[in-house]
Amino acid sequence: MNKENYYFTSESVSEGHPDKVCDKISDSILDEYLTRDPNSRVAIETMATTNLIIIAGEVKSSGKIKTNEIEEIARKTVKDIGYNLEGFNWEDVEIKIYIHDQSPDIAMGVDSKDDNKSEGAGDQGIMFGYACNETPELMPAPILYSHKILEVLAKKRHSGQVEGILPDSKSQITLYYEVGIPKFVDSIVISTQHVEGVTRNYLKGILQGIIGDVLPYGWFTDKTKLLINPTGNFVIGGPAGDTGLTGRKIIVDTYGGAAPHGGGAFSGKDPTKVDRSAAYIARYLAKNIVAAGISGECTIQLSYAIGISEPLSIYVKTDNTSIVDENVISDFIRENIDLTPRGIMNYLNLNKPIYSKTSAYGHFGRDPGDDGTFSWEKIDLVKTLKNELL
Repeated sequence: MNKENYYFTSESVSEGHPDKVCDKISDSILDEYLTRDPNSRVAIETMATTNLIIIAGEVKSSGKIKTNEIEEIARKTVKDIGYNLEGFNWEDVEIKIYIHDQSPDIAMGVDSKDDNKSEGAGDQGIMFGYACNETPELMPAPILYSHKILEVLAKKRHSGQVEGILPDSKSQITLYYEVGIPKFVDSIVISTQHVEGVTRNYLKGILQGIIGDVLPYGWFTDKTKLLINPTGNFVIGGPAGDTGLTGRKIIVDTYGGAAPHGGGAFSGKDPTKVDRSAAYIARYLAKNIVAAGISGECTIQLSYAIGISEPLSIYVKTDNTSIVDENVISDFIRENIDLTPRGIMNYLNLNKPIYSKTSAYGHFGRDPGDDGTFSWEKIDLVKTLKNELL
């Protein structure tokens, strides 16, 4: 972004948003395949609407999963989110499953013929990673805090700390930047599904407390506009109110529009799909570059061709915030980081059932877990970057 005075807005959606329900079902099925066979090739898409879930895709795996087991995964996912409502209920929603074998033409380009040769990329495409120093998580502030508000709301709903709140919700934050630095929140919009009879004043009381806990001190001012359920009523929600699809919230999943997006979705895809794995390694590299103090922000673009292991291009952009030449940074990446699909999977340990947790509240800006989740958020390359580039 240009370093000037401006307003910038990002939005998030909760785990109960129809598209996120689909993302979580797809990623939960992916996790089960990876549990049974870490080398599974999976591409699962889900659609959810009133009283109906359709699951389709392509799989190549030695870990066979029966149709009734796929159905059980989907039902459990819907139950865990909290849908036991008229129009979309985990117990009686109809589930149709259409999963078949991966195309041999795709497999030919992806699979390695021997153990010493890296797999080719699962498709052509461009992927971006981004980091900036405006939050401790090295994420753009509007998307980060939009996520956090809904994540806290969901935790309170699940724990029973708040009543009358249902799974589907959205948030949107507009921040004012002065010379590129976030100064205050201009407006917050939150729409949350609720049971009949819940008032906006009741919701406002809950959400003001969450906002106060989440936002940095002083960002919410007496001039901040807070809009709660602007239409006045949000009882019918989730897939009963709006059809959901896997992969339809790619800006929510990444940087909230503060950085480019290559266009490929993440959920339901195993890590041979560079749409996912290359976006993760690009975020890892950008985050470590910023964490090392090399630049105040960093965008990294990678490009691939189907069946080819090495990236076709590596592009680094720091918007005049770097103390190291961008070409020097890109040369370091090319010479020291294995950006083949196998290299990325090994470096970030991606052949694990770690993806269900990514399906809501962002793939980036999260804490790395002991179970291998969010490994791309580690900053363990900082020392090497400092030694080699500073």
